[in-house]
Amino acid sequence: MKYSTSPTPSQSNYPRSTSPLPAPANYQPTTASAAVKRYKYIRRLFKFNQMDFEFAAWQMVYLFVSPQKVFRNFNYRKHTKSQFARDDPAFLVLLSVWLFLSSICLGLAMGLTAGKVALFVLFVVFVDFIGAGILVSTFFWYVSNTYLRRDPDGPDVEWGYAFDVHINAFFPPLSLLHFFQIVFFENILFRDGFLSCLVSNTFWLASIIYYLYITFLGYSNLPMLQNARVFLLPLPILFLTYLATLVMGWNLSEMLVYFYMMRVLH
Repeated sequence: MKYSTSPTPSQSNYPRSTSPLPAPANYQPTTASAAVKRYKYIRRLFKFNQMDFEFAAWQMVYLFVSPQKVFRNFNYRKHTKSQFARDDPAFLVLLSVWLFLSSICLGLAMGLTAGKVALFVLFVVFVDFIGAGILVSTFFWYVSNTYLRRDPDGPDVEWGYAFDVHINAFFPPLSLLHFFQIVFFENILFRDGFLSCLVSNTFWLASIIYYLYITFLGYSNLPMLQNARVFLLPLPILFLTYLATLVMGWNLSEMLVYFYMMRVLH
């Protein structure tokens, strides 16, 4: 007598990644509560040997050249690990190191003493990055869950994913404003005239466009949300503001440096 048996699962039933990014190391499908995920993430912050820094570095490159491919990989993570948010803090660690080094370079370019550079770095890391990042992520997390969900009773946006979107969007502006501007610091940015203002404010325009576009990509990537284009609404106002600063001769980079100087010197 023959007994019916369950069909052998086909490999085609399993999700496959279409992302051109290299596959993250050491992944395994898991389902866990938010508290467990948060605990594992924080614990891995102190285990560098378990972090995939190569994959995180590839993500940084793609955030500049093709950010949509980074979020395509977030979809793959949802299928394999049941969460959109990163479970590997390697990207956060690399970003923190990059922020630390670029802030030191900027502080030295500003002519600060060693003690003032250290104070400047502390302000940038703990106030501008961590403090402001938590506030911005929480605001977008609240807005997306309250106003953008297709089904109010359906799945909501993870706070960890909102934070991931923020740090993704934060990386290109950080590189443009804290690192690449140093190349033009003495020769162009702080000279009188229209060219200095144009170069400085164009850096700012590109940085904010990067931030808004990557934020839009991050939230439009979530199937439970709708009307994610709301994150692009500031673009026309941004461009008009950019033109106004050029007409008024307001050098935004010079204003930022003065703000930094006032903060560490007083």
